[in-house]
Amino acid sequence: MVYQGSLFESNNSGAQNKQKASPSTQDAARGEPLAARMRPRTLDEIVGQEHLIGPGKLLRRIIESDKVTSMILWGPPGSGKTTLAEVIALQTHAHFVRLNAVSAGVADLRRIADEAKKLRFTGGRTILFVDEIHRFNKSQQDAILPHVEQGVVTLIGATTENPSFEVNSALLSRSRVFVLNALDAGQIIALLQRALQDRERGLGQWQASADEDVLGQIAIFANGDARTALNVLDLAVQGNGDVTSTSHEPVQLTTAMIEEAMQHRALHYDKGGDQHYDTISALHKAVRGSDPDGSLYWLVRMLEAGEDPLYIARRVVRMAAEDIGLADPQALALCVAAQQSVHFVGMPEAGVMLAEAVVYLAAAPKSNAVYNAYNQIRSEIMSGPNEPVPLWIRNAPTSLMKTLGYGKEYKYAHDYYKDAPVDDPERPPTLKVQEYLPERLQGRTFYEPGNQGKEASIKQWLEKRRENGPESK
Repeated sequence: MVYQGSLFESNNSGAQNKQKASPSTQDAARGEPLAARMRPRTLDEIVGQEHLIGPGKLLRRIIESDKVTSMILWGPPGSGKTTLAEVIALQTHAHFVRLNAVSAGVADLRRIADEAKKLRFTGGRTILFVDEIHRFNKSQQDAILPHVEQGVVTLIGATTENPSFEVNSALLSRSRVFVLNALDAGQIIALLQRALQDRERGLGQWQASADEDVLGQIAIFANGDARTALNVLDLAVQGNGDVTSTSHEPVQLTTAMIEEAMQHRALHYDKGGDQHYDTISALHKAVRGSDPDGSLYWLVRMLEAGEDPLYIARRVVRMAAEDIGLADPQALALCVAAQQSVHFVGMPEAGVMLAEAVVYLAAAPKSNAVYNAYNQIRSEIMSGPNEPVPLWIRNAPTSLMKTLGYGKEYKYAHDYYKDAPVDDPERPPTLKVQEYLPERLQGRTFYEPGNQGKEASIKQWLEKRRENGPESK
């Protein structure tokens, strides 16, 4: 547990509860990580999250006006949840207490609440920051709930998990949820450049520099996590320079140095640019061309370069519908299962699930008949008139609608199918009982199944149905 002193202690630990000491180069000498030293101290120093703390945004207003209310900060690792809490600690006039949900117990919460009540009598306020609040069990949440409800403490919780599932509804209803986004590559690069230049808290004294492409490799590896990116940069600089040297020779970071620090090859890949789109295009075309080896190659290239596996999973599901279709109806189900597995298991294990999906798609029979039919109908709808629904297939829930002919002469298809044996090639289901298209489009065909896989039998069935045509209304 990280507990920042009693409210009424006069010793050193109590004096530290506001955390206003400025980090310096001495922090590095004490072994404090670069990510901790570079933690922003004001809202203006924070990179990203403009939707929350940009000019005029609600969260910024309540922090600057020192009117902080109970809130849950929900976002991925390294997105700035703890940073926001630290900024609040530095800017608020309230007493700020920090706990970690992993190590805090009910007794700690009660002690904090008792001290907060005493402070309240003198007009003071207490803000309780709980890191990893999703790890609070029911008894811990129940212990703090009445004090939040009564305003004894203002709760700020930070979590990487969906608070709807991890925080009980009573506590959640008394807090405002703010969603933080993962930092993009440009924002990560900006943070790294700031760290290289900052002589007080960063790496400026090392006289280190790096091209944007080199920093971009760190950003890809970090995958939106600022803490990871700064730690890699710190290791790369300290591993290739000598701050104790009187000559202070400049350190020019290279891709090889970054790879060594990451213990991972820095692949040339731009998640927001041409490499991103070119590589996913290569994967899609390899699947469409029934090449399992090519499909696996481009899949692994993307995953190892730091591509979001859920992005790949979404595209793989699209491939199943667009290029395999009803030639193998199982393909879509398997790919949706792979997407769920990626979400449930996570990387790096999820790579195997995606590999299974793309190999299955590459080896499956191919058909774009459904895809083509969809596009033809969409084009027809967008360019033609808004056709009325034929009267005989309209819903008729009222007597007035029935009088107007809604549902009149509708033929209930099951009445025509029920007596036919399943294996009878002339069974009535091959008949088109009546027309279902608008009058202007009757007789048009949009779906033309292919000759591969399951669609071959669908084609045979559909041709027979179309030969027979609809019975007269």
